[in-house]
Amino acid sequence: AAPAQSVNDLLKYAVGVDVRQRGPIGAQTDISIRGGTSEHIAILLNGINICDPQTGHNAFDLPVDPAEIERIEIVEGPAGRIYGTSSLLGAVNIVTRPAGESGGSVRAEGGSFGYADAGARFSLRSGRWRNQVSGGYARSDGHSRSKSGALNADYAGGRAFYQGCFSDEGLRVDWHAGVSAKGWGSNTFYSTLSDEQYEKTIKYYTAVRAEAKVGWFRFLPSVYWNRFQDRYEFYRGAPDRSPYNYHRTDVLGLNLNSWFDWALGRTAFGAEVRNEDIISTTLGEPLAQPKPVHGTDRRYAVGLNRTNLSLFLEQNVALGRLNVSAGFTAVKNTWSDMPFKIYPGIDASYALTANVKAYASFNMSLRMPSFTELYYSVDGHKADKHLRPEEMTAYEVGLKYVDDAVRATLSAYRHQGRNMIDWIMDTSLGDEAVWTSVNHARINSVGVEASATLDFTQLFPRQRVLRSLDVAYAYIDQNQKREPGVQSLYALEYLRHKVTAGLGLRLLPSLDLDLKYRYQSRVGSYTDTEGVNRRYKPYSLVDVRLSWNKPCYNVYVEANNLLDADYVDYGNVPQPGLWVIAGARWNFKF
Repeated sequence: AAPAQSVNDLLKYAVGVDVRQRGPIGAQTDISIRGGTSEHIAILLNGINICDPQTGHNAFDLPVDPAEIERIEIVEGPAGRIYGTSSLLGAVNIVTRPAGESGGSVRAEGGSFGYADAGARFSLRSGRWRNQVSGGYARSDGHSRSKSGALNADYAGGRAFYQGCFSDEGLRVDWHAGVSAKGWGSNTFYSTLSDEQYEKTIKYYTAVRAEAKVGWFRFLPSVYWNRFQDRYEFYRGAPDRSPYNYHRTDVLGLNLNSWFDWALGRTAFGAEVRNEDIISTTLGEPLAQPKPVHGTDRRYAVGLNRTNLSLFLEQNVALGRLNVSAGFTAVKNTWSDMPFKIYPGIDASYALTANVKAYASFNMSLRMPSFTELYYSVDGHKADKHLRPEEMTAYEVGLKYVDDAVRATLSAYRHQGRNMIDWIMDTSLGDEAVWTSVNHARINSVGVEASATLDFTQLFPRQRVLRSLDVAYAYIDQNQKREPGVQSLYALEYLRHKVTAGLGLRLLPSLDLDLKYRYQSRVGSYTDTEGVNRRYKPYSLVDVRLSWNKPCYNVYVEANNLLDADYVDYGNVPQPGLWVIAGARWNFKF
């Protein structure tokens, strides 16, 4: 029901999530949780870690269409003992819709700025076997042009995804394979020295998961391989001015999880081995044997290989109204020659009434630096290959109320970050100033979040117009030590205030209207193209979707940024004004 064209757009409406958009329709977006950066969250597809160790900028190059998603699970706060070392400040798990009855759907939509998108899904179910395949293609001319008059925010990309499942008594096996390929005008995404930057990525995803039940014991193994390829052009189509950067990353992982129930509760334990390998023209140490870049006369001359090993143990106990989950993860990474280091955590909740629950938690986590943070030293950047891992300690308390008609939450948290990584520039150096990757000593955050959702079909069942209303607010304050003249690119910029609201109306039996509102006020500043330091301005956005829904088809029109607000999420990267889209979907069965 949301007026969204990508997972990135959907996450804008989660109050604790900061979605900093560079390009629309999912071209490129940095997504973070509770004042962190895009490097601080674990991204999972059907429970499989798909984080890109090269950079978090392209982490949401997903092979699935939003229509294929059943739900998105968001974990706020450190989740190291559950999701590993990538989840410094949380995790986002995209769960796709499993194949149902044999059938499928086709869709098409188009709108402003030359936007067009089309896709299809087909599923086949036979006995214990389920198979589903989907694909789509989207393109746009973009909403801006460079100083020379060329398109510099255009976009074109396709995606395909296959998932299968076999289930039998005591055994279930799921597998998937997907590809996402896209290219987009990156105008001034990374630097104002060029307003015709360009980037193209191809990502491959494969995984097999199983769940076996043997008596009282559950075993959940999984294995995955992901490949990420990236080509970045500082001057679009002009390698003679600045050579293109090529990167190829391979991630191979094996995860072994188990759990069993006994007199003292549920005990879970497991291990994961994750190997991350990159070959590149710019990132890493010199290779003994350079490798050719496919389709070019260039060679991958540098690279890096590292392996992360993590072990975890967790005990869950239910004592009447009290539930306690405590455990730890032990982590070792070959890159930093670090010994095994333990990061503990404990979560507890108490049911005050049948509808009200109080909870508290303490958790610790860490994150390894990305390959870009360690080695990107071109085009006005200087990286430090001796960066230390980031570490986070978090405390949280809260209340939750849930019944059939109302859901409400209130929480407060404190984060203590050590060795936090950022790109900073000392503007006092004038023309000699460059963006440098550094470990900040400490960044402490205090935050409050509140939300409420009303289901009017349960509150007032006799009326037929009001469907739902949700309102949420998030506040963050960070204790930062800023030096005069030092500008931050990521870590010292965060949303101090965020308000989201959504109203669902049923105008006619088949006609729905959904309204979404966001207000955001960001701490931080940027230097514009004229050399003037500017603070981020607060902004409000309204999105709307009108849809005619029938069992076998639906037709819709939606508008993003309905009031045509002028705003930026990153300095010098203007966002689109009013964007109108119309589309249709047809569902069928075999």
